[in-house]
This record gives sequence, C-alpha cells and structure tokens, in this order.
Amino acid sequence: MYGRESVNGAAVAYLRGGPLAPHITGVVCFRDVPGGCEVWVEVSGLPRYRPAMGSEDPVGPHGFHLHMHGTCTVGDPEDPFQDAGGHWNPDGQPHGNHAGDFPVLFSNNGYARMCFFTNRFKAKDILGKAVIIHRNPDDYRTQPAGDAGKRLACGVVQPY
Repeated sequence: MYGRESVNGAAVAYLRGGPLAPHITGVVCFRDVPGGCEVWVEVSGLPRYRPAMGSEDPVGPHGFHLHMHGTCTVGDPEDPFQDAGGHWNPDGQPHGNHAGDFPVLFSNNGYARMCFFTNRFKAKDILGKAVIIHRNPDDYRTQPAGDAGKRLACGVVQPY
C-alpha cells in the first residue's frame, strides 16, 4: 500500500465527509519535529455544536482519532467507516492514552483549526492509518473508544 518512508518526515490525510456529514472537507498534516510529531488540522463543514439534551449526547466538540486501518470505505451508511477499525494503539494502552487519541475538534460555525505536538509517533509510523472525525466528544475514559459516537469523516494518511 504505502511505503514506510515519507519525504522529509511529513505525511498528510485529506478528510472527506461520509453520508452522515457530507459537507466535511479538510486536511491533517503530520510533520516530524525534535522528539515527536507536530499535527496540524483544518476542517470545514462540521456540524454545529448542540448541547446534550435528555438522553442524547451532545454534537461536538468532535472526537478526533487515528484509527488502525487505512480505509475510508463507507460500508453501512448509518454507521460509516467501520473498516478503519479501532483507535491506533500500538503499545496496548487504555483509552485516553492511545497513540491515536487526539484532542477534540471544536466547531466554530462548522470550521475548526488546531495544531498540537505528540511524542507518540513520527510521520512514517502512521502511513496507511485512517484519521476519523466523530459526531460526539471523546470522554477519554470509556473503553475502548471514548464514547465518541458515529464516524462523520475519514482520510487515509499518506506520504507528503
């Protein structure tokens, strides 16, 4: 599928919304820096925030993760992107400490931009993995995946 080398320690995933949020588009860039990797994301078309009501979870902030398999096949349109598997967790940590657990994305009228640093991987380690945006916030404690809800958008990490 993808070689294990990225040019200059960089990788990219182009996000596309699935049937539950078809307007989502975005990009996630991964760049090696001393001690780890800088992750930069810019996305538009996110559903607007809606607070929890009764037994319904809130919509947003949006769970944002690196998943095990680099496939964005929709499959079931009511529960898309399941072939991407669970969160990428190469060292068997409990949820909240997976290498693929990222900070949540806050929708600002459908738009989000964020940059963060992680020491859990370098760009070459994640080639061929999938980046997923979820409907609900990650609680960083529910096992195995943080109760982040349906998968709204997906992109496969590829060399940049």
